[in-house]
Amino acid sequence: MFGPSSLSRLPFLRDYRSKRSSSWDRSGNNSDWFFLPPGERLSLLETDRPGCIRHIWMTVGGDDTFTRGAVLRAFWDGEPAPSIEVPVGDFFGIGHGVLKNFSSAPLQMGPEDGRGLNCWWPMPFDAARVELENQTASSLNVYFYVDYEEYDTPERGEVARFHAQWRREHTTQGWLTERLHTGNIMEVWSRRPNLGDADNYLILEAEGNGIYVGCNLNVDCFQRQGNDWYGEGDDMIVIDGEPWPPRLHGTGTEDYFCTAFGPTQEFCAPYFGITLNSGNKDWRWKGKNSMYRYHIEDPIRFEKSIRVSIEHGHANKLSNDYSSTAYWYQLEPHKPFPALLPFDQRLPRPNEPLFP
Repeated sequence: MFGPSSLSRLPFLRDYRSKRSSSWDRSGNNSDWFFLPPGERLSLLETDRPGCIRHIWMTVGGDDTFTRGAVLRAFWDGEPAPSIEVPVGDFFGIGHGVLKNFSSAPLQMGPEDGRGLNCWWPMPFDAARVELENQTASSLNVYFYVDYEEYDTPERGEVARFHAQWRREHTTQGWLTERLHTGNIMEVWSRRPNLGDADNYLILEAEGNGIYVGCNLNVDCFQRQGNDWYGEGDDMIVIDGEPWPPRLHGTGTEDYFCTAFGPTQEFCAPYFGITLNSGNKDWRWKGKNSMYRYHIEDPIRFEKSIRVSIEHGHANKLSNDYSSTAYWYQLEPHKPFPALLPFDQRLPRPNEPLFP
């Protein structure tokens, strides 16, 4: 029942009922939203029947701090801890509290100015509870659709559950303090080689049997340092506790995200893109940068554990503000998530850098 939904499979009729949970006005009028006061939780979907979420659409009226202040959670099959726990803006693809038009295969923000939030990750379940919590100081008006398939019986075999987790490191601990110029970049690169991932920025650490399907990464370059370029940090993916070096070792941040040579151009493709660049002529990567890489055609398999990390600059030399959302599927149970940072520690930094 749960399987590919490409154009080539559309004519093959499967056995399911199309269902929707939405915020339509039950009085028949046009107040098609749910009012969500501060500190309250809103149920977007609750069902004890097996099925699979195929699409989530949402938009929110109110203070735009909802992007980091409203938290999306999903619980599968009666589990006590969520398999999804992400600030809502980050879940739908861009961090820094930003709403902006972009399009990828699984996630999109659409007009007007990115306020239409869309998710196409399939999410199978035997039972499901999806909720939104308002941790901001203002009331929100929440409009939503959750479109899903309902089945008569649970799916046969081992079917992994969808997971999403948010992390942030307000200031990565870089070791480079001097300003660099072209002549001494290579000398600095060779000064402190990195043959481990202990000091990298951690995107995901999971235990179990599943596949990693990608992430979005957000870097705020809030002070001038080094050569002002947040890239060159290698991605490192350690599978099933394998010894160093891992079988999946990359060559630089820009390379993992399928771009090249210090990119500043915003660009969106189905599986990779740069959704945000806030630089200027003087400092090309100043401020907020966001990018994504989704392993849909090339999911990364693990059977016992996975650790996904990336250097913050070559050999972790740079001190920037990093945040990310990781997406993966695995069989339950999953490793407990680290505690979500409080709302005030999730807010983006001011737009101007702390140092010129």
